Amino acid sequence: QVQLVESGGGLVQPGGSLRLSCAASGFIFSSFAMSWVRQAPGKGLERVSDIDSGGVTTYYADFVKGRFTISRDNAKNTLYLQMNSLKPEDTAVYYCAVTGAAKGQGTQVTVSS
Repeated sequence: QVQLVESGGGLVQPGGSLRLSCAASGFIFSSFAMSWVRQAPGKGLERVSDIDSGGVTTYYADFVKGRFTISRDNAKNTLYLQMNSLKPEDTAVYYCAVTGAAKGQGTQVTVSS
């Protein structure tokens, strides 16, 4: 059974940083591309970033390019999202997902002064 457990969210001031983690289990993590998606209050899911199974090829939505970095540690079955220069509009529930498939329960990120 696929399990994805996100952590690392919280309240941060504009301009601050957070690092999200996603612990994966129940599948061969190193064989799958992974994604971070988010959902802001009252809005639909937004694709934030993807990474291929080997951690070589990445994709970033324009609204996070240059600020967020996706990475993975296949030895630890863990996906990461380093978020810098956070803006209030980054406030959302962040989910990790097997790209195009199952996602976790999410972690809340709130950017506010």
